[in-house]
Amino acid sequence: MSLSRLNNPHLDTMSSDFLYHLNINVACSQNATDIEQQFGDIRVICTGGTQKRMKELAIYLRPILGIADNSEPVDLCESGQRYAVYKVGPVLCVSHGVGSSTFSVVLHELLKLVRYAKCEDVVFLRIGTCGGVGVEPGTVIVTEKAYNGCLENVHEFPILGRRVRRPAFFAQDVVEGILGVGNQPKDSFEIIKANTMATDCFYEGQGRIDGAVCEYSEDDKMKFLQKAHDLGIRNIEMEATMFSSLTRKADVKAGCICVALLNRLNGDQVTITMEQKHEFEQRPFIIVGRYITHLLK
Repeated sequence: MSLSRLNNPHLDTMSSDFLYHLNINVACSQNATDIEQQFGDIRVICTGGTQKRMKELAIYLRPILGIADNSEPVDLCESGQRYAVYKVGPVLCVSHGVGSSTFSVVLHELLKLVRYAKCEDVVFLRIGTCGGVGVEPGTVIVTEKAYNGCLENVHEFPILGRRVRRPAFFAQDVVEGILGVGNQPKDSFEIIKANTMATDCFYEGQGRIDGAVCEYSEDDKMKFLQKAHDLGIRNIEMEATMFSSLTRKADVKAGCICVALLNRLNGDQVTITMEQKHEFEQRPFIIVGRYITHLLK
């Protein structure tokens, strides 16, 4: 599969393209040999919320990819002061911030970057933490369908003054591929495929009663979460609808792998210890490492 168009014909008429938020200048977008030399070998782009987590992932992937390097990972986009980008062989590890709005900015620019670099068959992955819905803390969820805060299986947002609704689901072969290598008997945790709700707000949008403002009851919250559970939703985060819909629109395969830090049916507060949180956060690393190894065979 070639990333020659990205479903935007206007890119074919541009002589240059400044990827502003990455601070990468594509001086000749119709023949970006410098970009191709630096990024043309990319096969997987891993994304996650924080710079720290992506730096840790880059270090974790080195031995898996056979890279003998103990040096400090270099943030290729540090000068942009917005998103961190680490390159580990054929993998980019990129921070995206919190929520769809910040993620969509860097995702657009990453999609264009791999186009200019003439990368083929690139898979985008998001790893992160989430709130579980009826699952135990520490469970790893691989998203099939993504639902918005109105419990609709679409990503809805305004374009040119009108609301656009795009389907929000991930490629089944990516979902099954992740599960196929992710489930191993020796693991001390469970990995499942399920639906995910992605909201625009961490507090009210997710039905929490511990935010600065709350105009609904505990009973209202529980009815909403049960309705989500009935739709097969087993986790809540803030990016999956945008991520799945935009990558599908760009004809790029993607997957979303998150670990639950709590079961929202039991409360709103994260009560695990920092040691448990760190161990839980390593679980998506393990799954991603196995999947990347599988892809690069």
